Amino acid sequence: MTAEPLAFQLFRSARRSALHLETRDLYEPDDPDWNEWKSGGRFDPAQRWQAFHDLVRETTGRGVEVRRARIVSEPISDYIRFEYDVTQAHNIAAGEEVRWLPRRRTGDVLIPANDFWVFDDQVVLWNFFDGDGTWVGEERVDDPRLAKVCVASFDAVWDRAIPHQEYHPS
Repeated sequence: MTAEPLAFQLFRSARRSALHLETRDLYEPDDPDWNEWKSGGRFDPAQRWQAFHDLVRETTGRGVEVRRARIVSEPISDYIRFEYDVTQAHNIAAGEEVRWLPRRRTGDVLIPANDFWVFDDQVVLWNFFDGDGTWVGEERVDDPRLAKVCVASFDAVWDRAIPHQEYHPS
């Protein structure tokens, strides 16, 4: 039996919030969903990512706020176009709030060098990627002071980011 991903464990224990900041223009170049999308295939993210959808629905059903902010270069990369294309059926349908922030509008925002999740303003889950966007690991840090810094960074991005329904990528 495979162990449950650390992020799933943290979602299950969250009581108030789960915040996610994404800063890359490419993730997982070998992802079969991404490669199917690139070749013109269209799939139902709600079926492909059912475990994640169920987890987010269960989490938001307990009253936990789940928000995702994406910082993107414009014109957007093909990968970001893929993410944009599946966000409604994947993230939003599952109960997340999603916003997009063009990178050119982040010059005065201090942003950690790695993508992260923050759970309940207490726990940071760093996500590490290599140069081509392949996920190489994660690290849980239980440090409320670090979490506060990450939440402040997330909030600064969130406050100027554009809700998914209003964002029209170039």
